Amino acid sequence: MPVRRGEGAQRPARQQPGWRDPRSEFENLWSEVGRFFQQGTTPTGERPWVPLVEEEETEDAYLVRAELPGIPRENVSVELDANELHITGELEEEHHGKVLSRRTGRFSYRTMVPHDIDDDAVSADLADGVLTVHIPKSPQGKRRTIDISAQ
Repeated sequence: MPVRRGEGAQRPARQQPGWRDPRSEFENLWSEVGRFFQQGTTPTGERPWVPLVEEEETEDAYLVRAELPGIPRENVSVELDANELHITGELEEEHHGKVLSRRTGRFSYRTMVPHDIDDDAVSADLADGVLTVHIPKSPQGKRRTIDISAQ
């Protein structure tokens, strides 16, 4: 095919305005499908909602942050079962005036954590509407370099 140069040349598709990365679009779709199936396992009137969650790995720990604005600490439960972290809770219905209301009902979030954790040192903190679960890595699970000796 001939190559067009100059002002009239078309830009490659990736540089076109409105272009989106198909891989990230597929990952977003897959995440939403997973949430849909998770919600589909409970009766219609009792569907839990899933809070916005961010997972991060640092050198010495795994961090899970969940947005839980306005939810009292007493209404939140964090459980670690083998390598599954489960965050659940409930927010009672609240209305202010005739129009203002907020998301209510049960919420649930589950994620798998690697096996290289120190389960006895796991901690959780709820501050400013953000729940932070700190899951330290086990010292035995850290990567180390093995020296190779010659015989």
